[in-house]
Amino acid sequence: MAIKLLLGDEALAQGAIDAGISGCYAYPGTPSTEIMEYFQSSALAAERNLHRQWSCNEKVAMEEALGMSYSGKRAIVCMKHVGLNVAADGFVNAAVTGTNGGLLVVVADDPSMHSSQNEQDSRFYAQFAMIPAFEPTTQQEAYELPKVAFELSEKYRTPVLVRLTTRLSHSRANVQVAESAAAENEGHLPEDARRFILLPGIAKANYKNLCAKQPQLVALSEASAFNRYEDGDDKAWGIIASGIGYNYVQEAFGGKCPYPVLKISQYPLPVKQLRSLLDSCAKIMVVEEGMPFIEQQLRGPLGNDRIHGRLTGDLPRDGELNPRAVMSAFGLPAPASLAPSDLLRARPPRLCDGCPHVNTYEALKAALGFYPGAKVFGDIGCYTLGALPPFQAINSCVDMGASISMAKGATDAGLKPAIAVIGDSTFTHSGMTGVLDAVWENTPMTIIIVDNFTTGMTGGQDSLGTGKLEDICQGLGVKPEHIRVIKPLPGEHEQNVQVLREEIDYQGLSVVISRRECLQTLRRKKSK
Repeated sequence: MAIKLLLGDEALAQGAIDAGISGCYAYPGTPSTEIMEYFQSSALAAERNLHRQWSCNEKVAMEEALGMSYSGKRAIVCMKHVGLNVAADGFVNAAVTGTNGGLLVVVADDPSMHSSQNEQDSRFYAQFAMIPAFEPTTQQEAYELPKVAFELSEKYRTPVLVRLTTRLSHSRANVQVAESAAAENEGHLPEDARRFILLPGIAKANYKNLCAKQPQLVALSEASAFNRYEDGDDKAWGIIASGIGYNYVQEAFGGKCPYPVLKISQYPLPVKQLRSLLDSCAKIMVVEEGMPFIEQQLRGPLGNDRIHGRLTGDLPRDGELNPRAVMSAFGLPAPASLAPSDLLRARPPRLCDGCPHVNTYEALKAALGFYPGAKVFGDIGCYTLGALPPFQAINSCVDMGASISMAKGATDAGLKPAIAVIGDSTFTHSGMTGVLDAVWENTPMTIIIVDNFTTGMTGGQDSLGTGKLEDICQGLGVKPEHIRVIKPLPGEHEQNVQVLREEIDYQGLSVVISRRECLQTLRRKKSK
């Protein structure tokens, strides 16, 4: 064995490479981005020519990975938690078709919303789709589980969800890794290819098979090495700790917890171990990162006073857990070393000095001065910071691609002028379909595509629309004379304001592309 210092994301990627993967599909999103980036920097992945290019969105990535699985090869698809909403159609139906080669759906949740719109918990998706899930506790487990999960996926012909959370994804630890990687699967087609054709007659039979697998999947969790019972002398409490929550319990009690602990890192829930813990302990504390997934199931719809956790207020209902929160739940005094620091001032995010979005928003704000009732619908990216001072230039930011669709809906409601601001990567991710609706009705609205040649908010990954945006818009049906390009620079300000006013005044669909390269990616290119 060799030892590497790895992020949780990187450990999982290395584990997948060593397990004989053939391809990784993903769309960048914090805190999952480093998985694909590790594949792209891996010498072995390059030597084996593993697929490791970004996809235009999570739904496409999910379906591409399923196609690789159909061909008998092992694949993973990676995204953040809100990306699973985009991929949900293919994800849920992949549970019904089943897999051929092993297929892992790796989702990094973001409790506390460090860089996200919500705190959703991907374990609910695994339960909804009726597929097994893993939630590693340590970077070492993140490395070890792909091999086990791929084997499970192939034996039971099911996708497997792997859930990471921010603190594990973005912290480093020493990881023991194998000296050599397993060979890739030989390509082979499914013995029953018709199960991938989800006509109702076939889908019904597939769904019956999926339901029939559930007792087997529970039995696998009950026998899993990733789930572990640790006895304690004091039965006043029993602790159920999932994923990284197990680490917080160990730290809170200094590694010597007096209560029995059931560590859970594989789902469905291990029923026998749960029943044994409940039978032997007076009260149960559920320590889980994210939503009260386990606690909700144990409490049931009528509640159970013996079960404690986030729902009862013993642990915070929102945000990340930490050792201090666990100590407080058990009435333990927290040491000063765990006290929140008063030395650091809050630093709200802001656009980088020299960012092209600054000049875009300055021009937009000046143009909007002529339209007192105008509303600007924003989107997901660095440019979302236009909502903050000094710009305060956007009125909404809901989900990827929503700027265009919401601007159209507002226009349909009579709100004029309505303007959408969307990034180049977000446009190709999920903005194009909204344009089709607007083209069909020639909706009088203006779309501003801020094109900085990259996916900037997640670190500067490739943007699939680079060099193609005018052609895409024209192909979707936008009139060529109303596809305008401006350069966001101080010296171009007056001209940019004039272009924006002309297109806002136009009583039809128009697109203004504000194009200048991201300063950070430009610096990297020059430094190379």
